[in-house]
Amino acid sequence: MSAQTLDDLLATGVEGRTVLVRSDLNVPLDADGNVTDDGRVRASLPVISELAHAGARVIVMAHLGRPKGSPDPKFSIRPAADRLAELADVDVQLATDVVGESATALAAGLKDSQVLVVENVRFEAGETSKDDAARAALAKAYAALAGPDGAYVDDAFGAVHRKHASVYDIASVLPSYQGRLVTNELTVLKRLTETPERPFVVVLGGSKVSDKLAVIDRLLDVADELLIGGGMAFTFLKAQGHDVASSLLETDQLDTVREYLRRSEQGAAKIVLPTDVVLASAFAADADHEIRPASDIPGGSIGATGLGLDIGPESAASFAEAIAGAKTVFWNGPMGVFEMTAFAEGTRVVAKALADSSAFTVVGGGDSAAAVRSLGFGDDAFGHISTGGGASLEYLEGKQLPGLTALENS
Repeated sequence: MSAQTLDDLLATGVEGRTVLVRSDLNVPLDADGNVTDDGRVRASLPVISELAHAGARVIVMAHLGRPKGSPDPKFSIRPAADRLAELADVDVQLATDVVGESATALAAGLKDSQVLVVENVRFEAGETSKDDAARAALAKAYAALAGPDGAYVDDAFGAVHRKHASVYDIASVLPSYQGRLVTNELTVLKRLTETPERPFVVVLGGSKVSDKLAVIDRLLDVADELLIGGGMAFTFLKAQGHDVASSLLETDQLDTVREYLRRSEQGAAKIVLPTDVVLASAFAADADHEIRPASDIPGGSIGATGLGLDIGPESAASFAEAIAGAKTVFWNGPMGVFEMTAFAEGTRVVAKALADSSAFTVVGGGDSAAAVRSLGFGDDAFGHISTGGGASLEYLEGKQLPGLTALENS
């Protein structure tokens, strides 16, 4: 059974109706509460604007961070909502609560083509509750904001892996539709897993192997090459018998990683590891650092106390060469601590290789998307920048995602 789409909703007519839109406004903020990457806001804007221009009264629901089920000013949705208001060509208001007096009054006063953003849905304990009844009650409160002729659009692919009230339960209360962002993400992910043009190269980074166990397990049987960088590479290097000094290491995953290496040797996707790394004396932007062979990390002036914080130039060049020869590339996770200039080069080289490639290139959400933007690459340099993060990985793992299941069954 397939979900109804935004086009199906628009075909029924939305002028004068209130449409709840679950958007992904979970943007990174600096210490002063300023948005440092507005990619998710920009990605959410088209569906919100399309509905408003069609005459709908749009109520946007979204989360930011992980508050503990009660209001917390540092997790207010306001910075993201303010950025949405700056970018939008329609009137955008902000409620000071989720389903309380402010949201209820502003929702009742909405006029056609106006937009209301309610506060962080995770300020409500029922949003993330394990109790089905608590989530269902909150979903009914959300629906009450929309009134008797309301509708629901899920345009937050980054949240579809969550069994939350604004993602899962609401779909059983209101007529529900799949937003364009969700539809586009699914099209891209199905292309990666079902019909990739080959060679298909996957670049995986980030800090922990344990965060990507299931996706590695699946992609070993789908991709042609897996290029492993970031902190997770050191567990692979240790599994090969190398000393990784004080670099990040998950000893409890060594046996699993050895099995991945064995599968690779027996015909699964080729696993490519760094041949050199950037070793630092401390986890700090101004730390002393040097380039070391991956087979001799404890050597040199920094020695056995060193921390691997980036792939080295030889590895970056090798990864770039593999990307240049690919027809399909999926990248999730930075190659190093890209927030620090001294340890950003591996990530920059990989990003540039994707940008220069003629292949179909997909940049995973979260840190990968933030990295390419912070390093000066525009979204249009890549085939697709996912807003999904964890949701994308879980889809690639082959998991059923609650938000998608809810739309299909509504």
